[in-house]
Amino acid sequence: MTQDESNAVTLRSVYRSHIIFHMSNESNSERYFQTRFSFDSRRKRVWKEICRYLQRRYIPEAATVLDLGTGYGDFINQVRARARHAVDVHENLAEHVDPNVTFHAHSCTAMPAFREETFDVVFASNLFEHLTRGELLATLSEVARVLRPGGRLILLQPNFKYCAASYFDDYTHVQVFSHISLADLLVARGFEIMCVQGRFLPFSLKTRLPTNRLLVRAYLASPIKPLARQMLVVARKPLYPQR
Repeated sequence: MTQDESNAVTLRSVYRSHIIFHMSNESNSERYFQTRFSFDSRRKRVWKEICRYLQRRYIPEAATVLDLGTGYGDFINQVRARARHAVDVHENLAEHVDPNVTFHAHSCTAMPAFREETFDVVFASNLFEHLTRGELLATLSEVARVLRPGGRLILLQPNFKYCAASYFDDYTHVQVFSHISLADLLVARGFEIMCVQGRFLPFSLKTRLPTNRLLVRAYLASPIKPLARQMLVVARKPLYPQR
């Protein structure tokens, strides 16, 4: 096994984060947490390196940042920002969020608590595939509303182009995206594309493998990413209204 392959294996178990769930009842939601999204303290080490990578490229430390579908707070707890806000429909997840992060227990499809042009960065990981088409369009409209002109939308998503065989192992996936279709959707909704990486991270697998921050850092820096099945798409709200 090559070093890059070892790095990829290290990452497999830690990217099931930041999901807003749409379950039929509370017991189903609890079962999902038990079977697909149980708490794993190793995520903190890995997400520290992911945040480091994203911070150096797309997130100024003076930014105001919003995390949609924050889950266990793995991103928002690690990112450095002037102000940090997290949204998730599950109130009990607030206990996992850093005290300096403001937690909001509501859906991402309607966020009236936030004024227009409040945020410099909106982030979501492994979220959009769990939303219906109507919910997704409503979420994108809200993102466009709360982002400042020039503000960035950063998305991590399973890339169906590279993980079709295992994509629906998660029974809550209701939408399918490739890096091409997601970028096209964002453009259609008025965003400008800054970056598209079809292969960015491994697809989530339920394993108990060790993690190492230096391996994660090396993997993220490598132009060759074996086993990568997740994409990174970064878009920007235009500086001026489109005609």
